[in-house]
Formats: sequence, C-alpha cells, structure tokens
Amino acid sequence: MAKRTQKAGATARFGARYGVSVRRNSASAMAKKSKKYTCPVCQYQKVSRKSVGIWQCSKCDYTFAGGAWEPFTRASDANSRIMRRSVEGATTADMAYIAQQAAMDYERSLAESEEE
Repeated sequence: MAKRTQKAGATARFGARYGVSVRRNSASAMAKKSKKYTCPVCQYQKVSRKSVGIWQCSKCDYTFAGGAWEPFTRASDANSRIMRRSVEGATTADMAYIAQQAAMDYERSLAESEEE
C-alpha cells in the first residue's frame, strides 16, 4: 500500500498552513542554521550560530561574522578570493586580461570541437 503522508521534520509545527514551498524553504533555512560547520582556524566541525550573522567555534572560541543562515556565503568567498589576489600581487587589470584570455581559449576549443 502507498505511503500517504511525508515526514514533515522541523516544519511539522506549521501543520497544513502556509503552503508547501514556504514550509520547504523554512525547513532548509532551519537546517542550515542549526548545522555544525568547519572552523576556519582549527578545522574542527564545531562552528555554530550564536546570533544572526555571528558564528563561534566552541573548540577554539574563534568568533567571526558570516551570513544569516550559513557562515560562509558566496559573497564572502568572492571577497576572500579578491583579498588573496591582492595580497599575491595580481591587479584587477591582470585578472581581467587572464579572464579574457580564458574566455577566448574556451571559445576556440568549442569551435574546434564543433568542426571535428
């Protein structure tokens, strides 16, 4: 016999209210919020959320700012790449030239694969 209901998890408290997509988004946000993440200093999975945007490692007591639901966002990843490149000495003009060359190489490889 077929299973009639699905497991609701943390959003079971909402019952049948608010719609399935809202409950699904809420469940994913709550799961991200309560999950343990890897500490950037000691590399242990002990980072938990203390407040909105405040994350703390319970092993080494390292506290840092992050996203509301996850400690590392796409914007923070991009920012760390930019900082690393500036420390290593590559300028934005150099990076733009490298990106332009990579795009042209990619287009050439696509054209060659289409010809074959």
